[in-house]
Amino acid sequence: MAPDSNRPINTRMVLVTVALSLMTVVSAVAGLNVALPEMAVDIGASQTELTWIVDSYAVIFAGLLLLAGAIADRYGRKRILFVGLVLFALASTAGLFADSATQLIIIRIVSGVGAACIMPSTLSVITTSFPEEERAKAVGVWVGVAGGGAVIGIFGTALLLIWFPWNSFFALNLTLAILGIIGTLRFVPDSHEESTAPLDWVGGLLSIIGVGALVFGIIEGADRGWSEALTAGALVLGISGLVAFVLWELRATQPLLDPRLFTNRAFSAGSLSITIQFFAQFGFIFVGLQYLQFVAGFTPIQAAIRLLPMAFIILPASRAAGAISMRVPQKYLGAGGMVSLGIGLLMMSRLGVEFNVWWFWAALAFFGFGVAFSATPATAAITSALPREKQGVASAVNDTSREFGSAVGIAVLGAALTSIYKSAVVDNVSGLGLPPQALEGLQRGVAAVSITPPPQVAPIWDRIVLGAHEAFVSGMHVALTIAGVAALLAAVAIFVIAPRKALPTLD
Repeated sequence: MAPDSNRPINTRMVLVTVALSLMTVVSAVAGLNVALPEMAVDIGASQTELTWIVDSYAVIFAGLLLLAGAIADRYGRKRILFVGLVLFALASTAGLFADSATQLIIIRIVSGVGAACIMPSTLSVITTSFPEEERAKAVGVWVGVAGGGAVIGIFGTALLLIWFPWNSFFALNLTLAILGIIGTLRFVPDSHEESTAPLDWVGGLLSIIGVGALVFGIIEGADRGWSEALTAGALVLGISGLVAFVLWELRATQPLLDPRLFTNRAFSAGSLSITIQFFAQFGFIFVGLQYLQFVAGFTPIQAAIRLLPMAFIILPASRAAGAISMRVPQKYLGAGGMVSLGIGLLMMSRLGVEFNVWWFWAALAFFGFGVAFSATPATAAITSALPREKQGVASAVNDTSREFGSAVGIAVLGAALTSIYKSAVVDNVSGLGLPPQALEGLQRGVAAVSITPPPQVAPIWDRIVLGAHEAFVSGMHVALTIAGVAALLAAVAIFVIAPRKALPTLD
């Protein structure tokens, strides 16, 4: 490694800067979900377009992470963090003026490029700059912000929506990015790997193709149909791209990610755990926030308040889990966390049209503790598997698992929600004599019942609203059951795969 100066590192301010930068990335996924209902009504976005506005960011983010992590290792983690924050700030500025789904998707793609530069740099700055005795707790803080920060982003966005329109969400991202830029220039030390070997650009391209095409196929399958040529072609391309990526990496002299690393049981268990956690977590946020606003009838700030207890669980519990993970093996701590996460999700799936706040908060407690006690040992397992000079790649593997999981979670759970909703809403309102145009509007999404009813259906509007809400709850039940079962199956796999020993320190 080559530091940019010999001055002492202010680890406290480095951690604050890293946390703010990470919050910029996390809030860009979670906070947007609060604005989706108002956005859907204002720009007339369909359920599939809403999914793409959220997932276009995550697809680019996940696909670029490995390459961005390798670039940060080679050319400087501070430099790439700065570039990512600047890109994010520019995209957020453009977002303040967006007024169509197409514009928003393009802006989110640019934001995803910035996020791919930011996220692996934040974790690798910790693992390469902090002394050994501070590292575990700092990683715990990073995990806490990555998990609990989503709720804080939701709450901040909801506060803005009290006084400003939905695109004020981008003002929060812009503010965080500017603070991150200032902190990066002032406090973050630089470090990089001393190497003249060429970067694996082919591997980077294959990872983008594989992840992007696979998620595209999942999202469009729910809207176009799974037998459509475009859907099937995208799925085949995605799977082929990921297979080609693995084959290429096995032969590359300087691979972005050596697939042989997955023979390390701690590394593979950690990657699996992170992927399923974020599959479940961001799938839940995408579905759950729409439920709280569309069905339960809460305003954005009221919905955010009901999610806020999760942050007060995840943030301190993740910090404690950072110290515990050095003594308790991932086999037990990580698997136990996934069981708690699965229980919380299955409880959430039982919510109905009538909102039960005590049931919701009990489920949220299981969910929050599950995130904290599964994510911290998994992250530590991944970063401990690679040497110090490869921490950008280790961080990128961790982050790729997160973002691939979140992108696929939003896609799969969003697809399940959309498919069930579209069929159930037709059954629920059949016999009411709805005009074809009104029925088509209902099938586009539950946001259709958030607007003033057309005069021709006003007398039966209450029955239409109930039918749409029941259809949404049916879709939510299926989506969150999928997430809960996935978490429980992952718990079993982690218990079987993960080693019995606690994690070693970073070399």
